Amino acid sequence: MANNLYLTATEERSGKSAVLLGVMQMIMKEVGRTAIFRPIIDDHVFGRTDHDINLILQYFNLDTPYEDTHAYTLSQARQLITSGQEELLYNNILKKYKKLEADYDFILCEGTDFRGKDPGFEFDLNANIAANLGAPVLLVASGRDKNTNEICAHVHISVDSLQGMNIDITGCIINRVPESFIRDTAVNTWCRDQFGGEFPLYVIPENKALGRPTIDDVKRWLGAEVLYGKGSMLNLVDNYLVAAMQISNFLTYIKEGSLIITPGDRSDIIISSLASRISSAYPNISGILLTGGIEISPTVQRLIKGWTGIPVPVLYVESHTFDTVHSVNELYGHIEPGDERRTATALGWFSRYVNVMELGKRVISTRSSKITPRMFEYSLVEKASQNKQHIVLPEGTGERILTATDIILRRNIAEITLLGKEEEILAKATSLNLNIEGAHIIDPINSEYYKDFVETYFELRKHKNIVRDVARDRMSDRTYFSTMMVHKDLADGMVSGSETTTAQTIRPAFEFIKTKPGVSVVSSIFIMLLQSKVLAFGDCAVVPDPDAQQLAEIALSSAETARIYGIEPRVAMLSYSTGSSGSGKDVDKVIQATEIAQALMTERGLNFPLEGPLQYDAAFDATVGKLKLPGSQVAGRATVFIFPDLNTGNNTYKAVQRAANAVAMGPVLQGLRKPVNDLSRGCTVQDIVYTVALTAIQAQVAKNGRDKNA
Repeated sequence: MANNLYLTATEERSGKSAVLLGVMQMIMKEVGRTAIFRPIIDDHVFGRTDHDINLILQYFNLDTPYEDTHAYTLSQARQLITSGQEELLYNNILKKYKKLEADYDFILCEGTDFRGKDPGFEFDLNANIAANLGAPVLLVASGRDKNTNEICAHVHISVDSLQGMNIDITGCIINRVPESFIRDTAVNTWCRDQFGGEFPLYVIPENKALGRPTIDDVKRWLGAEVLYGKGSMLNLVDNYLVAAMQISNFLTYIKEGSLIITPGDRSDIIISSLASRISSAYPNISGILLTGGIEISPTVQRLIKGWTGIPVPVLYVESHTFDTVHSVNELYGHIEPGDERRTATALGWFSRYVNVMELGKRVISTRSSKITPRMFEYSLVEKASQNKQHIVLPEGTGERILTATDIILRRNIAEITLLGKEEEILAKATSLNLNIEGAHIIDPINSEYYKDFVETYFELRKHKNIVRDVARDRMSDRTYFSTMMVHKDLADGMVSGSETTTAQTIRPAFEFIKTKPGVSVVSSIFIMLLQSKVLAFGDCAVVPDPDAQQLAEIALSSAETARIYGIEPRVAMLSYSTGSSGSGKDVDKVIQATEIAQALMTERGLNFPLEGPLQYDAAFDATVGKLKLPGSQVAGRATVFIFPDLNTGNNTYKAVQRAANAVAMGPVLQGLRKPVNDLSRGCTVQDIVYTVALTAIQAQVAKNGRDKNA
């Protein structure tokens, strides 16, 4: 029987979607195959997909067919109950659920949105469904628009009602609470104590970035046409400003995040609004909404079209201003699958205020023995955030770097330092509508560290005939400067390469970070996220033609690196033959490297399976492995693949990446005393986020090692 959980709110606009994201991530970190099931969806859904189901399916790349994820609309459920067919309702919901249960290890069920006219009916409906599915309930109560006493009373009544219906409560989350509730610790403690520790209770404060709509939300809600500024549709709307007065008066009312609503014939308001967005003297508006079905005059259109880079979106609707304002006041923010900033904020906010480990133990009774790609990705972020490290990103003005920084800070993955001129970085972030307030910014040449770094580099490299002028040039280079920050313990790790070559990224580390004691060669692995498994490939980026000793060192380093990321190492030393089936110089090198590696394992007290030579298919495929090397601990079960040279490794990882549609994380450099990692120049924002997380985990391990040796 699959494990399950029923997540239900107590009223509308509880922020349940954000909690749903966090809970699903928590589950998928531990369970391989997970499904989303929403017994009752809103009435307006037919003809388009349910928002929360679509969010979970897309964001987590779930394979559950949409038609299997729900059973009835709210109106259909109400009609069946009022007509005396309640048993039919619950039987059909259970039938749908059982279909999922046969194929999945865990089913996360979500209750209704409480958008109907009778919240009491919906509360009882969700409780009865949970009872029929045998699912424990995670209750999401809302603190929105309530004072402390009202919140406590509301939670108490909801819990009593569920317990009165013999519902097993696995936890309670009070979401969207005001700052006053957080400050009022005495009453807050009383609220917790009411339940006698029967289940954990978590409090999540209001986060305006999650409740506020984006311009894209406004567009979809009103069916608006986008005239200009399509690149800024994720701007957050904080308030609505109806512009019906003269410019001199209108400008005094502009606030941060204002959506300006005005008829299309108010050219003066349109132009002044656009001008205010690029003026540092006024707050940043989020967009302009033109009403009344009135098109902008041709002369103003000409002016706007000649404006390089329209700073905000301009939307157009047919409805009159009064009707438009009335409609947008009913709108609230939705988290969309493609909105990386808002999903990152939601996930980071959830993990910050909810004890994920404690809740996870209550929710998940059994764990999968396999590590799936999704489990790996989410456990990576969680592990990095549990002990935050300081990572420096030298390419501080890069658009992808800045976007990734926004996500990293929102998800609490690492502390970030960006290198570059502060005014340039902040201006670029503002133009991209990014929030990097939590990042440190350092301009290398003008920093307090520059002179010391120059002297340090000179002393470290003077035996190589380096003079001070060269040292100054080196420390003016952001890659060298950031690497020196790591060397001097001003940062725990460095990630670069989105704009530079691998050689430029890692050369400074070779010069003065140096290798760990007992390690003779710096190498790399790629973490390969295939559809059904996670593998490590080494070395695919650094050592062109390793000898047998180097190949053995690469194998051991790769196994140890894989282990720190939760991949249990079973190491295959690859060649073009398996066992004793072939011969030749290249095969002999792998045989010798295998023997050296096994001897080093004994010497260093390491314990994991390592075998070679093995062909790739014999290492990867269980059927082939059993045929070619019966009785092997590695054949068909390998998790760490060691290639005999860079030519083979680099081509193979790229072939697997493209042919199998795999995600290749890395290269992760190994063997250095402190972590420095390289990015591909074609990397995505997500690649950067994950590489920072990988680097942070390396830094955690490196620190632990230094502490033990201290």
